Amino acid sequence: MHDLTQLGACELLARLSAGTVTAPEVMQAHLARIDAVNGKLNALVSLRARDDLMNEAAASPRPSASHPLAGLPIAVKDLVATKGIRTTYGSPIYADHIPDQDDLLAARLRAAGAIITGKTNTPEWGHGSHSFNPVHGTTRNPYDLSRSAGGSSGGAAAALAARMLALADGSDMMGSLRNLAAFCNVYGFRPSWGLVPGDAGKEAFISTLATDGPMARNPQDLALLLSVLAGPNPEVPFDRPKQDFSADFGATLKGKRIGWLGDWGGAYACEPGILALCEAGLALFEERGAAVEAIQPPFAADQLWRSWTQLRAGINANAKRDLIDDPAKRAQTKPETLWEIEQGLSLRLADFFAASEIRSQWYATAARLFSDFDALVLPSAQVWPFPAEWRWPQSINGQALDTYHRWMEVVVPVSLAGLPCLNLPVGFSPEGLAMGMQLFGPTGADAKLLAMGQAYHEASDWPGRCPPKL
Repeated sequence: MHDLTQLGACELLARLSAGTVTAPEVMQAHLARIDAVNGKLNALVSLRARDDLMNEAAASPRPSASHPLAGLPIAVKDLVATKGIRTTYGSPIYADHIPDQDDLLAARLRAAGAIITGKTNTPEWGHGSHSFNPVHGTTRNPYDLSRSAGGSSGGAAAALAARMLALADGSDMMGSLRNLAAFCNVYGFRPSWGLVPGDAGKEAFISTLATDGPMARNPQDLALLLSVLAGPNPEVPFDRPKQDFSADFGATLKGKRIGWLGDWGGAYACEPGILALCEAGLALFEERGAAVEAIQPPFAADQLWRSWTQLRAGINANAKRDLIDDPAKRAQTKPETLWEIEQGLSLRLADFFAASEIRSQWYATAARLFSDFDALVLPSAQVWPFPAEWRWPQSINGQALDTYHRWMEVVVPVSLAGLPCLNLPVGFSPEGLAMGMQLFGPTGADAKLLAMGQAYHEASDWPGRCPPKL
């Protein structure tokens, strides 16, 4: 049954619904694949007992409107609390933590009938786009085991690429549904902010930078998972109405206008070969009738970075202040997280307000751009997957970087404005390293972007190229 792991989620669910395969057969195939490759990748952690998973699969109903993911194995990012399943946040402080209730995302997956097999690895507290932590170790790239899978949803991306999962969730504050998807040759979708709600009880009026979203090996599967994750939570503000995320599938690309931002006029330095691969991907849009136009940077990159870093630091500092106030916790916290908190605690309210003003100005500027373009495109990463032993890249093309996350600055325009954005795989370097590009549009254009992505996927299917050494 190993061939079942090659199928996408929609196809697996169709077979389960038709009764041509059973949930235990699907589970057994994925567990066998996990046994075969997870030891090399370290993508899945805190795995549940095999007998429990097989028993749950045996009791699973067939997929239906009320249980759209019934019988499908899935693992949840280790930043999401899962009832009865160890949840560490990548922190030694929580190395043995077993929550007594699910976060909303996990609860929605269970309600949809998905079977949670374990967790996907992440950096400590999700900080940094390289999935290593002192609890579970380092996740490696399926296409080159010496390289990083990215982060913070690196375990999810690696597990998808390696066929240990057909669907995965991720969360994205600074590219964590895009950068790692590019590194691992899969699709990751950051939805319009507010479409996938957060949990009640946490600060919800100021913390509007991060969102959860779906990952998969094709956009059709993204739409399926997004339909499960999206929908209002009446206990938190700013919700957006749920859509039919596959409503526009099958629409032609003819007449679509796409703006190519490249390296933002040189502000976002990229390693050699990245821009050329993105341009090759854009050529597929042109071949199918879309118009692609290179455009000049619409906003000052240094202002975007200043706004982003100040807002991010301010939110992190106050949400995680206990990590610096408690000496025992401080001693067990990574330096990058401590730096974030310290930066935020030194921030004046006037600076935080000014950062929000810049954010607001950029949102308005982007909205005007979308009156001329259906979508804009940037690379998903500025560097190729780097050695897994590094904490983070120290330079790009010989230019030193001043923070642990400056090497992924190219994701900031999307994150800062909360725009919907799809990582599209664009192929490989001569050394076999994967890359992707960000296709993003105006708030609420989620279904349209997914449809454009599906048309691109049908013309390219880069994720169909399995990791050669696995």
